[in-house]
Amino acid sequence: MEPSYEQRAHDLLAAHPVVDGHNDLPWALRERVRYDLDRLDLAADHTGRTHTDIPRLRAGGVGAQFWSVYVRADMSGDDAVSATLEQIDGVRQMLDRYPADLAPALTADAMEAARAEGRIASLMGAEGGHSINSSLATLRAFHTLGVRYLTLTHNDNVPWADSATDEPGVGGLSAFGREVVREMNRLGMLVDLSHVAATTMRDALDTSVAPVIFSHSSARAVCDHVRNVPDDVLARLAANGGVAMATFVPKFILPAAIEWTRAADDHLRAHGHHPLDTTPEAMKLHAAFEESRPRPVATAATVADHLDHMREVAGVDHVGIGGDFDGTAFTPAGLDDVSGYPNLIAELLRRGWSEADLAKLTWRNAVRALRDAEAVARDESTRRGPSNATLAALDG
Repeated sequence: MEPSYEQRAHDLLAAHPVVDGHNDLPWALRERVRYDLDRLDLAADHTGRTHTDIPRLRAGGVGAQFWSVYVRADMSGDDAVSATLEQIDGVRQMLDRYPADLAPALTADAMEAARAEGRIASLMGAEGGHSINSSLATLRAFHTLGVRYLTLTHNDNVPWADSATDEPGVGGLSAFGREVVREMNRLGMLVDLSHVAATTMRDALDTSVAPVIFSHSSARAVCDHVRNVPDDVLARLAANGGVAMATFVPKFILPAAIEWTRAADDHLRAHGHHPLDTTPEAMKLHAAFEESRPRPVATAATVADHLDHMREVAGVDHVGIGGDFDGTAFTPAGLDDVSGYPNLIAELLRRGWSEADLAKLTWRNAVRALRDAEAVARDESTRRGPSNATLAALDG
């Protein structure tokens, strides 16, 4: 008998596990237990409490994870820097606690070595340029501490870059913003364009000599949300070498979910909660809202629709996966938590994706993008030293 799509998906992930571009477990640990892993032991299954733990990462075929060291955009200045450092320290505590399962990884080679050892390569990505407080020295310090991408903005503009979900400020990237991109190229830190305005995406592609990524964004042509990637930007990834990693957040992938989520966010605000709050109290409010107004439900097929389009426009060498687990209150049916990746791979197999193409989607593209960024950094570092430019000097 021919193996089922589900069995083929599990077999494929055993050989070519998922590199997931974005997981907000560190923020969930901060908010719920202040990084106390005695109170939330990731070696146990926490279904219903978090989207992520080690047993479900294993069940989902995850081989590498970019842990987001996100801090909220309403944190600013030194407070944002300190909170990001606390997030980095929280990830380090997590890696120290579970060395048999989680392997610190700073390079593409280290990702491959972790896979060979049967451990989950663990990298960090800082979500939002506010975390560096317009300081290139802080950017370098984060890189030294292991951060391997910076998302240029979160939901609000920074002084040097426009966000997708804010009013236009500098029209994309300012002169200092372009210097941030150049310094990231010199360091070998991936430029992450999720959350940024389309103008910022284009300016970053004009500036970067290394591959960019979208750590958790989908296709705007399939779901017209400003957090998604327009086709003209997707089409530029082939020349850049970048990777767009499709997200699972329903309001970014299912048109019917956009207005519903806006109303649900307003419901949280009315009760004194931030829209991104996923604490138990906030989730109770969400459940009450959903009972009175049923939620449009995305599925693995919804995500597959985005990946089909992204592959067509960008090419199969430039697509990946970035679920945004533990950073969203709602997930698609069948992709309820980090154990669900085999359901997506099975859906893509049904649609005729070859195993070679799926290996690129899950593992090879992301590893190659980081390796290429490392090669650019080696070259760039022979051309120039660290930049000491300031926002005031470049932007006035």
